[in-house]
Parts: sequence; structure tokens; C-alpha cells
Amino acid sequence: MIRLRNLEKAYQTRAGATYVLRQIQLEIAEGDFVTVMGPSGAGKSSLLSILGLYDAAWTGEYWLRDQPIHSAPPKARAAINKKEVGFVFQQFHLLDDLTVAENLDLPLSYRDLKKAEREAIVADTLDRFGIVAKKDLFPSQLSGGQQQLVAVARAIIAKPALLLADEPTGNLHTDQGRDIMELFKKLNAAGTTIVQVTHNKDWAAYGNRLLRLRDGWVEA
Repeated sequence: MIRLRNLEKAYQTRAGATYVLRQIQLEIAEGDFVTVMGPSGAGKSSLLSILGLYDAAWTGEYWLRDQPIHSAPPKARAAINKKEVGFVFQQFHLLDDLTVAENLDLPLSYRDLKKAEREAIVADTLDRFGIVAKKDLFPSQLSGGQQQLVAVARAIIAKPALLLADEPTGNLHTDQGRDIMELFKKLNAAGTTIVQVTHNKDWAAYGNRLLRLRDGWVEA
């Protein structure tokens, strides 16, 4: 599903280039569940942002389902992102001016679905995550844990082929975190390719591959 060749990301400073990712060579097959680990500043979140097509400031080659992302124009990248990718951001990135239900509906609006069908999917997802009572609230009215649940629900609601998760359980207590990881496990068993960043060794064990980064390099 994913092929990276000599992928690098750097910031220009007065002292020269400061590299965030160096010569990344990586292949991820359809149906893989990859856990990315490493110390702070290793490049984990940067790699996830590139895979999710949110960051275009890099060099090298990136193939997603045989589509050359490295040569695709911005409009094409945005279309691929909406069609293929679900992303759980570390800082949630919920839209403040939309209710919980409207945030969940947003990824569905990019699909060819009738309004009634979208409403049914949103209702089912609200029930699945135990947040029906929060559907008309805005993100600012939710706790950090509740925002995290909404962010995870929004990422999976449109059944993306590729699910990327940056510390998806960071604001959840242990039982909620385990529920989310069990959900990821089921999604993966049904064919969803998952790449997660986590510091939690228990949650890392849910994956079938481990990728370690250090100072921007793939360590193992």
C-alpha cells in the first residue's frame, strides 16, 4: 500500500538544514498494523503527517496504492487524502464551530452518500462510542477525553483504507484506551491498514510490525 524511497524532511535555519527525517525506506502492505515508536523529536509525528498527505514539504518518493504522491499536484493530494485516509490527531483538530454530530458528518460529506444515509451512520457511530448525549455540543464544551473519542470516531466513520493515529489514547483512561485499541484490532482484521504512534508498550503490541525512529532515522 505504501512505499517510501529516500524520503527526507528538513527545516532551513541560519546554520543550515536541520533534518527531521533522513533517508526513510519503508514498505507497508495492505492490512498491516504498524506501530511507530521512538523518543521525543525522533520524527514520528512528522512521518505520520507525510503519510496522511498533510505535509508536502519533503523530498524523495512516496507511493500510496501505486499513486505517485511525490509528483501529484496539491488538488490531487487533497482528493486522495479525503478518499483514502483517516487521521487521529494528537491535538484532536476538531472544528470548533461544528457540533460533535457535524464533525462526524464531515468525512462522510466527501463520499457519495445521501443525507439520510449519512445521518444513520453518524447516529450509529455516536451510539458505538457512547457519546449520543454529546451530539449537539461543540468541542469547547467537551473534556479532553471526550474530544479524543470524537476524534477517533471521526477518523474511522468513513471506513478509510488507511488509518493513521498519533497517540490515539493519550487523553483516555486505561479502559477507554483498551476499547479503542480493540476497535483498531477489529478494523485491521477487516482489512484497514493502520499506522499508529504510541509510547504505550501495551498498545504497541496490538500491531504486527514495529518501526523504531531515532533522530529522524529508522533504527529498526
